[in-house]
Amino acid sequence: MASRAVTILRRPFSTSIRRASSEYSHSAQAGDHAAGAKQWKMLSFLIAVPGVAVCMVNAYLKETEHMEHLKEHRPEFIPYSHLRLRTKPYPWGDGNHSLFHNPLTNPLPDGYEDVE
Repeated sequence: MASRAVTILRRPFSTSIRRASSEYSHSAQAGDHAAGAKQWKMLSFLIAVPGVAVCMVNAYLKETEHMEHLKEHRPEFIPYSHLRLRTKPYPWGDGNHSLFHNPLTNPLPDGYEDVE
């Protein structure tokens, strides 16, 4: 009884797959895909590029707000002995500033630099 039910249920699925594959077999051959390419090109220019621009403006505004706040309220410098160790000087500049040194956020071993 169970095998008969399985056969009855399996038959429509297998025939519908064969029917669907025969109906759409021409799409696997060479055809005109210019409409799809044009659609994705328009989506890229009308949605993706403005979306990236809006995200860039948002990040810029938030960063300028953050830097203004940091200028007013810089964290206190605590000279921990395990931080900012210099076993040998950096090969650029005065040897004490890292490559991407920011005087507002990165303290030297003896404290923050004076920022105007």
